[in-house]
Amino acid sequence: MRDQIEIISSISKRKFLFDVLEFDNGYFISISEEKLRIGSISVSLATTNQTNTAKVIHDKNDQLFIDTLSRRISLMINGICILSLFTKNKLQYEDMKTINDRILIAIEEKKDEQK
Repeated sequence: MRDQIEIISSISKRKFLFDVLEFDNGYFISISEEKLRIGSISVSLATTNQTNTAKVIHDKNDQLFIDTLSRRISLMINGICILSLFTKNKLQYEDMKTINDRILIAIEEKKDEQK
């Protein structure tokens, strides 16, 4: 199943597009500013309350955010999370918070639908 969500940050007024592609064992999530683009990529795999994360394409500004979000999602679903992030400029704290909250809510809703 594929979902696309548009979010506009209330503080910076930046527009982010989230494209979520769901598989039986995980998600591919693309987060991009204004247009759908592939950016830095982080892959996380959860196995028994631990995660292994690989940086496929490194991001010079927001790598910690990408890795943390990828790890968190993989633990939530006990599977694989491939996360791509493309931004024009470094994310502000409020942008990160907005993105994080919206994606985690969407994943929780999907988990509830599957039950």
